Amino acid sequence: MAGRGELVQGNQACARAALDAGCRFYAGYPITPSSEIAEAMAVALPPLGGVFLQMEDEIASLGAVLGASLAGRKAMSASSGPGFSLMQEHIGYAAFTEIPCVVVNVMRAGPSTGLPTSPAQGDVMQARWGTHGDHPIIVLVPASVAEVYALTVEAFNLSERYRTPVILLYDEVVGHVRERVLLPDPSSLALVERPRPEGPAAGYRPYAATETGVPPLADFGSGYRFHVTGLTHDERGYPTQEAAEVARLQERLHAKLERGREEIVSWEATGVEDAETIVVAIGIAARAARQAMTVARARGERVGLFRPRTLWPFPDRELAGVARRARRVLVAEMNMGQMLREVERALGGQLPVLPCLRADGLPLMPEDVLASLERLAPAGVSR
Repeated sequence: MAGRGELVQGNQACARAALDAGCRFYAGYPITPSSEIAEAMAVALPPLGGVFLQMEDEIASLGAVLGASLAGRKAMSASSGPGFSLMQEHIGYAAFTEIPCVVVNVMRAGPSTGLPTSPAQGDVMQARWGTHGDHPIIVLVPASVAEVYALTVEAFNLSERYRTPVILLYDEVVGHVRERVLLPDPSSLALVERPRPEGPAAGYRPYAATETGVPPLADFGSGYRFHVTGLTHDERGYPTQEAAEVARLQERLHAKLERGREEIVSWEATGVEDAETIVVAIGIAARAARQAMTVARARGERVGLFRPRTLWPFPDRELAGVARRARRVLVAEMNMGQMLREVERALGGQLPVLPCLRADGLPLMPEDVLASLERLAPAGVSR
């Protein structure tokens, strides 16, 4: 059942969705442009029996989130560039120890302190490779207030189902824009709970291989005793250097997301059936690209839009399938070409991949995309 239409800010929609998804623990540190999420959670959690903690920094924040998750709570934190950098060690820990959690990164211009109040999309690769070592990760990228709500709920569901950290990544414009949206009745949401053990506590193995690749996770204090370590571990959770056990762990961690790829990966394609040029974009840049596509088609140009909603795993197979009928791909993003390289990898040299980049602290505009499309006209774009 749908709720009533209301004017909602992107960050407020994130907090609302987290609460509706069952989040009852939040630890964080204020940082522009994500602070409204913390402010909303600070007000809403205590009356629901939840816990809000303002920690001394983002390192401690995510550490507290992981502890709460191990105790059985759905838990999250939110930050931006510098804070997200500080969280990377714990993101890797969560991926390796398979602790469900949601981390929101509302992107601002960087690196370093950068432009705290200005939008950017410079954390595309950091979201995937920010922590060291081989690790699986899920990153969702909303482009509207309504989608912030929907993908926040999805982030919790995926995190619980696959026992993994999930990153919700969106730019400052999406975080601060207010849009009239029709949010669902929370009772209508299909929510996922992590698999929990049902057998005897004496035989519990928190990292054992299962048919789904996702072992059940017992709540701390529920009678199941187990060990959690960031060292490479065996099925019991104890450190090991046995090569075969190390290989099994690494392979299972990656296989569980590959096995669920069809459920995880989400994307949207518009006007691609007859497109000669396909624009690939995420977040607010995708909304600029959509408007540019509308203008271009009105003047006879065959332009389409491919918009990932899941950034990682990257929808490379899906993009390759859509783009095989096109003549070229234009990547529009608010950085110096991070997704551009991933699109090049996905297409494997089959098509020219061209940039439309902006990294000056201002949002990408439809005019920027149109100007890039006009530069392609001599190469044979139909009019």
